[in-house]
Amino acid sequence: MAHQAGMPRLHKVIFAILLAFLIVLPFLVYPVFAMKVMCFALFAAAFNLLLGFGGLLSFGHAAYFGGASYVAAHAAKVWGLTPELAVLCGTLAAGVLGLAIGFLAIRRQGIYFAMVTLAFAQMVYFFSLQAPFTGGEDGIQSVPRGDLFGLIPLEDNVALYFFVLAVTFAGILFLYRIVHSPFGQVLKAIRENEPRAISLGYNVARYKLMVFVLSATFAGLAGALKSQVFQLSSLTDVHWAMSGEVVLMTLLGGMGTIFGPLVGAAIIVTMQNYLATFGAWVTIIQGVIFVIGVLLFREGIVGVISRWIKRPL
Repeated sequence: MAHQAGMPRLHKVIFAILLAFLIVLPFLVYPVFAMKVMCFALFAAAFNLLLGFGGLLSFGHAAYFGGASYVAAHAAKVWGLTPELAVLCGTLAAGVLGLAIGFLAIRRQGIYFAMVTLAFAQMVYFFSLQAPFTGGEDGIQSVPRGDLFGLIPLEDNVALYFFVLAVTFAGILFLYRIVHSPFGQVLKAIRENEPRAISLGYNVARYKLMVFVLSATFAGLAGALKSQVFQLSSLTDVHWAMSGEVVLMTLLGGMGTIFGPLVGAAIIVTMQNYLATFGAWVTIIQGVIFVIGVLLFREGIVGVISRWIKRPL
């Protein structure tokens, strides 16, 4: 695919419709639920950058999501930082953690790479369980939402919703830009044929590390936002099941597509929300839907739609 100078009209239309829909959404559904969907959509989009475009399967993305969540919650509650600074602290912490883990992980390939990321994520989980500032099994609770830029109080769910919307939407547009930049094109070349990319003179290890750090940073941004939304940071966010969940969202929506992870995240969060009354059965229902999805939509929901209309989505 040739590098495109501007955003295709179809993508502009989809983004415009999506933004219009999200602006009215908090008046139609419970704002906290809508914010949860957005946080996970950003998390899935960040993961898709690594898997869908970089061709690297990480089983440890909960480390950045949850790690940033803890740092942001601690920054807001203990250091008394304003929400945007707390979120920034969490995001930067995830980026640094991604750099440290990525530097060691990218030396491996395939399943070994996936296992190394999982091992590091488990270390982050045990650290979160034992470290004094994380609150152990209780997590960090009652995180104050504070005032945005010291001016706009975010105690009101709708006010917080528009802050989360602005950050999430900007994050997704930034990820879109990365994918459609020359850097994104090299990533796709490495994914398709790594030896050829090496023979063309690209420093493949550096590209892999860059995409790993970018993916970890945006996953951290999603986690930091989530800690503000729920005023809580807990072990669930760093658990290996969270890493599995984001893989599920990306595959169900469509790996390597722009809008797939957003659709996958929306479906899974909605299912968890509305099927919560079934208790433990949720995981079984989720599993069945995933199996059906994989069998019927091999390329994910958006991937199949993209093939039907013969346009990349």
